[in-house]
Amino acid sequence: MPNQTVVSEIILVGFPDLPDTFHGLVSTIMFFAYMISLTANGTVIVLVSLNEHLHQPMYLIIANLAASDLLFDTVTLPKSIAGYWFGASTIPLNVCILQMFLVHYFGSLDSYLLMLMAADRYVAICYPLPYTSLITNKVVTISCAICWTIFATSTNAAVAVLASRIPLCGANKLNSLFCVHTAYSLLACTDISSSKRAVFVCALVVLLLPLGLILLSYIKIIAAILLTRSECLRKAFYTCVTHLLVIALYYTPRLFVYIVNNIPSVVIKSDMSTLLLFLYSFVPHMANPIIYFLRNKEIKQTLRRILNRSKFRVKHLLF
Repeated sequence: MPNQTVVSEIILVGFPDLPDTFHGLVSTIMFFAYMISLTANGTVIVLVSLNEHLHQPMYLIIANLAASDLLFDTVTLPKSIAGYWFGASTIPLNVCILQMFLVHYFGSLDSYLLMLMAADRYVAICYPLPYTSLITNKVVTISCAICWTIFATSTNAAVAVLASRIPLCGANKLNSLFCVHTAYSLLACTDISSSKRAVFVCALVVLLLPLGLILLSYIKIIAAILLTRSECLRKAFYTCVTHLLVIALYYTPRLFVYIVNNIPSVVIKSDMSTLLLFLYSFVPHMANPIIYFLRNKEIKQTLRRILNRSKFRVKHLLF
């Protein structure tokens, strides 16, 4: 194809049909979203890391989830904000592919970490006596490490490789806030149906396999509570409400978008698609640590102790 222009960089358009008068508002919302995520998730990581009584399996998984969310936001939001504030909306093609890998990597990592949370709750409620010997800090640390290094890497490396082989013949404007395969594949100048199907299968594996195991664990938890009718088990299940809320925030919009994007008769406008991407990518990252703070007594107590110590030190220095 000698007459075609070789694409060396991608332009991240963001919201393509958004009037210029709203650019300041949208970029400010993204900035505050990043600040909230940075503060909330960073606080969770610091609290769990520095307080030994929070060195428990569930809190270690929560800290890993917070780190994943924070890194996801860091590789996406600053570039999107810079595009609106400084006009720095271009990104080299190879960096776009790298960002795409990281976006899908951290997105799928969240899915696997939520699966680990469900496994922890399942053993804690259905097998309370051997829980402390089955679910140890060492077991959780190794499990999280496997999720970071093997599970999240394997499928998303394939997505990045498939994306790098998509031929681009001149069009380089990506109607998205950051590089994702769904938007990137629209720039292809040849038929890439087989590549899109392969990526769709990878996405379903990442979403449906952990979701299936999560649902199975909670079905067994509910069955155990109904069979025993134990008040202790009911109180233990109450602690799972937080986890169920996080699961709903993560899986519901993603499944909706993936399914709709693969129905030929349904066409989502670019701005609506970008808005959905923003909502299901960043709202859970801001909400997750806040949900844990509001519903977790130990984390709130730890935060109060740290704040009280800080106030005491300040008073001591002043007086």
